[in-house]
Amino acid sequence: MGLHAFRLRRFLESLPPAELQRVEEPVELGDVAAMHDGNAKAVWFARAGGAELAANVTASRSRLAIAFGTTPDRLLAEVLKRLGEPQPVTEVKQAPAQEVVERDPDLTALPVHLQHGYDGAPYISASMDFTRDAARDVTNVGIRRLMLRGRREAGVDLNAPSDLRAIYQAAVGRGERLPIAFVIGSHPIDHVAATMRLAGDELALIATLRGAPLPVVKCRTNELRVPADAEYVLEGYLDERGYAEPEGPYGEFLGYYGGVKTNPVFHLTAITHRKDAIFQAATISGRLLSRTDTAQLNALRAEVSVWRALETAVREPQAVYATPSSGGAFNVRVSLRQRVPGEARNAIAAVFGCLVNVKHVFVVDPDVDVFSDEQLDWALATRFQAERDLVVAGGFRAMPLDPSLGSARTGSKAGFDLTLKPGMDARLPAPPRYQGRRFESLEAALADGPKFFVELMSARGSRDGREIVRELETLRQSGRLERDAEGRYVYGAKST
Repeated sequence: MGLHAFRLRRFLESLPPAELQRVEEPVELGDVAAMHDGNAKAVWFARAGGAELAANVTASRSRLAIAFGTTPDRLLAEVLKRLGEPQPVTEVKQAPAQEVVERDPDLTALPVHLQHGYDGAPYISASMDFTRDAARDVTNVGIRRLMLRGRREAGVDLNAPSDLRAIYQAAVGRGERLPIAFVIGSHPIDHVAATMRLAGDELALIATLRGAPLPVVKCRTNELRVPADAEYVLEGYLDERGYAEPEGPYGEFLGYYGGVKTNPVFHLTAITHRKDAIFQAATISGRLLSRTDTAQLNALRAEVSVWRALETAVREPQAVYATPSSGGAFNVRVSLRQRVPGEARNAIAAVFGCLVNVKHVFVVDPDVDVFSDEQLDWALATRFQAERDLVVAGGFRAMPLDPSLGSARTGSKAGFDLTLKPGMDARLPAPPRYQGRRFESLEAALADGPKFFVELMSARGSRDGREIVRELETLRQSGRLERDAEGRYVYGAKST
């Protein structure tokens, strides 16, 4: 598919006006954050700090669906389908990502803006990291922020458990630097791949999710391979000192500030980029988490993990939705078709165990739309009794960034069984549908068997109903019209 099919610029050009805000006038970097924070659209700045800049690119499910060529409700199914169809990685010698090679690079020449009021410095927020895991002989890909420390240094947050943290700690244990490359300006599919935690080489994972071979190129100052169609590549290394310098504070993805941490330092050795490169920023934190890149990417990753866990725990999962407004993983909704009693609880237990970040699991029947806040609220109000349907467990490993933990090192989880219970009427009130056989009279229709009022209207071809009431009144006067326990009309022998 060439070296341009999956570039960021082409994706931005494909977005309809409802998904994209173009800003043609020059914008100072100090004004960028306020323009994309909470914005429902991707924002494409023609000149922000002297360069092209795109923000909020992956900050909606609808844009992620466009990236995968599907609809928001079919997004998870499309991702799962592609995961089952591996694609190859192919190396190229010449790449658009290396059209310009800066051997005397400067991080402060990039359009990096201060994103939150109390951040420690401007942050590169949409950078994908590429490292080599020597122990497994695979490329590891993730997403890390970079706090500018100078023209050639940046802090990297490696506090949370991750493959990269383990790879780096092993290198520090050997007294070695860790070569690393940060790609900035990528197709949304690449960002989705970078969030996944699946076994294997993660360059191959990018190819698989793209549904096409991935062209890669060797970096100019190390041996790492990166996507050849990237906009920018920052080459360098994490030094051998380990966790040595302060990094932060930063507005974290759950909507609160994280404190100052001790973290590794990235040293820049080269910048390569396209001649017409677009820099990229991600929206992280803020009051509207559902409109942040991190929440939408986290949500899709969580849904993949939850679906795979449910496939072995229950027979018929129907849908999964991790709410972006909870940061993309804390609140998960599951729809399933129960075949035997207890499957809702099995589903809750499976979701508890498959993801550290999950705190609350809501299980519903297939008649409830997991994407609808209104329907979930209705199911919680009408199908749930806390004493019977609440599952609470404690002592779980927790995400350290969760501010509700306080000083605790483990957390609790809650499951809400919102499925219909035995004896509950599963029929949902809805506008009438006029179907069924026609009869020459109401008596003939009732002679055929008991009928609801809507069936009587259908039997007589009525789109009014009032004449049916009058006919029923006449039949009632004969003493032969009755109602059964379900509310159907029954016409038989005269009552005595």
